[in-house]
Amino acid sequence: MPTMPETRQTNLSADQINARIRFLDEDEVMECDFSDLHLETQQEVNTFYDHLEDRIHDTGFDKWFFLVNYSNSRIDPDAWIAFAQRGKSLNKAHSQGSVRFDVSETTRRQIERDAGTENFDPGLFATRKDALEKLRSLTSQRRARVVHDPNYTTADFLRRITFHSDEDIMEVDFENFTFWHSGDVNDFYDHVEERVKATDQKWFFLVNLNNCRIMPEAWVQYARRGKALNAAASLGSVRFAAGSETEAEIRQRAQSQDFRPNIRNTREEALARLAELKSQDR
Repeated sequence: MPTMPETRQTNLSADQINARIRFLDEDEVMECDFSDLHLETQQEVNTFYDHLEDRIHDTGFDKWFFLVNYSNSRIDPDAWIAFAQRGKSLNKAHSQGSVRFDVSETTRRQIERDAGTENFDPGLFATRKDALEKLRSLTSQRRARVVHDPNYTTADFLRRITFHSDEDIMEVDFENFTFWHSGDVNDFYDHVEERVKATDQKWFFLVNLNNCRIMPEAWVQYARRGKALNAAASLGSVRFAAGSETEAEIRQRAQSQDFRPNIRNTREEALARLAELKSQDR
């Protein structure tokens, strides 16, 4: 029996990751190639999925069929939880049907052995052709390019922004707020940017994330707009949240997006951290 080549390719560049992602527009298929790839760390996983989310966002369509090549791929235990979480989030936000294929002889035999049994996996195929044919048999859920109806008005945003001029702190209150999609993100950040621009100065950012929900459809734009605002107007940012899912997601994404999450449990702890940042800035 032939020996499979050892999977070693890691630390991919942006160009290398992008080369593994392509869109078959006529079939509404996003094809992702993990073949011969060894993902060893959470950071590698998050970097790959960051690029994948960006590419989907740039198409202007929310929904795609997912065609995933797992041939001779390897995901280490340290990376597996992040891989499963990011994959689940991506599917929830953008998949209208997903199939996998693995061209290895082992997979082919497994499929043949399990066919017609309770162990059979209808989403796993031994060839790309069979996997693609399965996707072509599914019904599209896509209607048109993404156009989001607004969920909030300016009045909903006004009370959530407070400028503490004597401390150079801008406080943003996302408590009990839900970003349902990228349109909500853009509406909120457009408002924030206008308010900051009117002050004609930079600020330390204090962000309340208690019970804030950022839905999968909103994450890419939330990360983009937040990063841009910080680069343009922040002297330092600290967030606080009491053990929320949003906090965990931000910590995970910080591993690949080159920023310190600076998340504390309480507002008092966040203010203490801001005081440290101010002292370092002097």
